[in-house]
Amino acid sequence: MATVIPEPDIAAWPHVEGVSGRQQLFDWVVDVNGDRPRLCLVRGGQGTGKSRLLAWFLAGAAAAGHPRTTVHATIPADGLTADTFAWDLGRQLGYGPLPLDRLLNQAAADQRSTLLLVPDLHRAGRGSADLAQADPTTLVTAFLEPLLALPHIRAVIEVGDSGLLAEHSAEVIEGHPDATHELPGAATTSFADLIAAVPHTAAGRPDWAQAPDALRRRVLDQALYEAGGQPTAEVERLLADPGFLVYGSAHAITAAMDDARLRLPDGARRIWRRAAPQLTATEHGHMERAALLHTAALGDNDRLAAYLQPLAEQHHWTATWAQHDTPAAAHCQLSGDNGQLLVSDPLGRLQLHDLETSQHTSIPSALPVRPAAIVGTGSDALLVLDDDGVPHAVTSDEDGAAATLLGHIAAHHTHALPSTEVSRPTALGSCSRSHLISVGDTSGAVHLWSLTTYSPTPRSHRLHTVPITAVTCLPLGDDGPTLVFSAAFDGSIRMWEASQEPMEAPVDQRPAVVTALATADTDIGPLLAAAWNDGEVHLWHLTSGTARTVPLLYRCNALSLTPSGHLTVSGPDGSHTIRLSLHQLWP
Repeated sequence: MATVIPEPDIAAWPHVEGVSGRQQLFDWVVDVNGDRPRLCLVRGGQGTGKSRLLAWFLAGAAAAGHPRTTVHATIPADGLTADTFAWDLGRQLGYGPLPLDRLLNQAAADQRSTLLLVPDLHRAGRGSADLAQADPTTLVTAFLEPLLALPHIRAVIEVGDSGLLAEHSAEVIEGHPDATHELPGAATTSFADLIAAVPHTAAGRPDWAQAPDALRRRVLDQALYEAGGQPTAEVERLLADPGFLVYGSAHAITAAMDDARLRLPDGARRIWRRAAPQLTATEHGHMERAALLHTAALGDNDRLAAYLQPLAEQHHWTATWAQHDTPAAAHCQLSGDNGQLLVSDPLGRLQLHDLETSQHTSIPSALPVRPAAIVGTGSDALLVLDDDGVPHAVTSDEDGAAATLLGHIAAHHTHALPSTEVSRPTALGSCSRSHLISVGDTSGAVHLWSLTTYSPTPRSHRLHTVPITAVTCLPLGDDGPTLVFSAAFDGSIRMWEASQEPMEAPVDQRPAVVTALATADTDIGPLLAAAWNDGEVHLWHLTSGTARTVPLLYRCNALSLTPSGHLTVSGPDGSHTIRLSLHQLWP
């Protein structure tokens, strides 16, 4: 029998004196009859109790925990542009910091009922006042209106006395003036006063690390305000200062970088834009920001990368090389503890990369198919999964042992199974130290093959009930167990010790999808790396069961991890390798 959930009761919500509109807002969100509009606007000027009403609503909804009143995302719009608003919303909804078009597509595909709370829409916008991005109307037309057109989206939006969204069908709650509410005075500190308060290094450079946080947040906005919409040398100096890029307001810098009239160092806009979706996440500290910016600058602006490297090296991960804006469809680590990385672009053209440096060489011959995944022992002995889910053996010696083994694996997963559609391969994984290959399929099964010993069939186990998105394997020692990890579309990661039954509970499960897995046996113990489609890599220390998180600079469809802690990410936006400080991550 289904559990009957009682209707929400406003009497159980916090009681706060002097907050008007509570009953109307509560009745709108509960909407027992389903006849109210999906948009609720909270209107009124300063001192009319709007912020207190929204604070009461958010606290009550959180305490009640009722499906109808649950707020899925709260995005204070003050100082946000359409881009930064979309990144913040994407993070809270579990999609990651997506650009506008991709976030709208994701929200349209996700049919779950979603309730948004947007305070201060009338204060949205940032940057030079004469540009469209500084006008809150731009956020409304570019993003909010298409989002609110989706039938499963509801929103409570504070619009002040601006008239924003007035033409839309909406429940309207009018704020009421409160004579006891004291309006704040206007800020009077000038840009000159702010910049004079910034400490300086012995070399005479601004020391942004030592500047007060409130100053770092305000100084660029104040410079733009005093400029009256015109590009100035003061603004250009701030945006050309690597220290300010690390410590200044990421939202303010993002808005200012969009002003094409500003003369900035070569590649500055491109580099910042590459990292900005992660830089605007409030949970990232300054060393993480330095590491992200350093990664974004590698191979693009050597001077900026060199300046940021000492800061980045204080962090628990640092990029060693990057090849940005060069799409990668797949990669695999070749034989050896820290061997070379074989990277394929979407057309099957191959490059060999050194994991320690930016050196890479092109391989004259290309793959005969468009690859979705590759594994193998060398650039001349590969198993390739094409983008239709068909495996292919690619070898230089058609009569050699590698061709026989890989050809048998490809044939098994193409012809020998009873239903190629039900069990079509969806993922490949390998371990370069043990010459094992793992194959995941649409049925949720994982198949483990050896590249050194012929076997007519693999060791197989069905670990999931939905298609697999990523798979990898890791033998522990010469005579130890072999661990197999798989991830599926339900957001679960499972572990199977190949000689035993799989673990009953997932290693991890989140409302996101794993796009790639990798493992390595390091000097601090075995590690599992999982790249999620919400912009995070999770690193699991398997012995202790503890995890660490590394932000993804861009989308990932291939991942590799070496025993020395070199983690390589590849995807449609490029490839890069970071060196993990393992003893700093797990002291």
